[in-house]
Amino acid sequence: MSVTPLKALPLDELRQRTSTKWRKYGEDVLPFFVAETDYALAPEITRVLTRAVQLGDTGYTPPDPGVREAFAGFAERRWGWNVDPADVFWTGDVMMGVVEILRKVIEPGDRVVVMPPVYPPFYDTVEEAGGVVERVPLTASEAGWEIDLLGVETALLSGARAVLLCNPHNPTGTVHTPESLAALADVAERFGATVISDEIHGPLTYAPTAFTPFLAASDSARRVGYAVTSASKTFNLAGLKCAVMVAGGDPQRAKLRSLPWEVEWRTGLFGALSNVAAYSPESDEWLASLLAALDANRLLLAELLAEHLPQARYLPPDAGFLAWVDLSAYGWGDNPAVKVLRDARVALHHGPLFGVEGTGHVRINFGCAPELLREAVERIGALARS
Repeated sequence: MSVTPLKALPLDELRQRTSTKWRKYGEDVLPFFVAETDYALAPEITRVLTRAVQLGDTGYTPPDPGVREAFAGFAERRWGWNVDPADVFWTGDVMMGVVEILRKVIEPGDRVVVMPPVYPPFYDTVEEAGGVVERVPLTASEAGWEIDLLGVETALLSGARAVLLCNPHNPTGTVHTPESLAALADVAERFGATVISDEIHGPLTYAPTAFTPFLAASDSARRVGYAVTSASKTFNLAGLKCAVMVAGGDPQRAKLRSLPWEVEWRTGLFGALSNVAAYSPESDEWLASLLAALDANRLLLAELLAEHLPQARYLPPDAGFLAWVDLSAYGWGDNPAVKVLRDARVALHHGPLFGVEGTGHVRINFGCAPELLREAVERIGALARS
């Protein structure tokens, strides 16, 4: 059955938004840096939030907002992952969840594996929890990126106590294979280490690739792991503060239950309401339309780069709406986003913030109208021809 791609909102309407994407720069700049998308909310989310505003339902988040059951239902429908609702806890956002779990599983000064190039807050989160970043870069090839299992094993052998996994990976869009995830879990279990998997981009995986939640990869993954995720990236809800933390088993569940009470209280009521609505079957059709739009854009971007920036290197992601593009061939310095913003008035995310592996790279958000994406690449391409 064909799916009609979701249409982005008009630019003049988007510029009325007050979020970071539309307020950091002036109106002469096209914003492609932060991970916000340009679509109207899913109708079920709009309905729930509108009703809450009408009721003045703007108080404290209740002890059971329905998040655990909603997430478990979503996980079963989309991935065949059978989540016990009792293993699901909630907090304000994914990075809050990650740092609180880290505080439970490491001691100050312990090393934590991260896999650059990776979402910049991973580095800050490790430090906030009292840990020390242990870099084990992804292995890159013409076919994509993979976890360096030998590198992880070496880090754990030398004393690292935890692994931060990004699955699907930001910024590369890599969806790690079930075999790779199971192998990572085996390595972690052998050394008594914990794996915390950020899975916020999981719902945005493109067919025929299949997303495997870390905790569904193997028995050993359930014994060593936690997952932390949210509807916020898929449904553009970052300002509404809600994420879920999922325990792999009884020991992890006990640790999550022992978190300070304010970890749960950081969840916003609108965040909980909107996450429940996003995870409901009523939002599945909207998500299918969003994926159709994003799938078309990731392929359009490849065409635009080939036409206007033929020396750029880009592998369309398997998930998400973020493109990892190597512009180093153009000689625009270690951080090409600086020149692109100054001379083309297009704001891209700075590659070096993702690690030294991001030198010469930019990250481009293609969750927008195709014509806006075309204008941005044309502007950047003009720099290459000047």
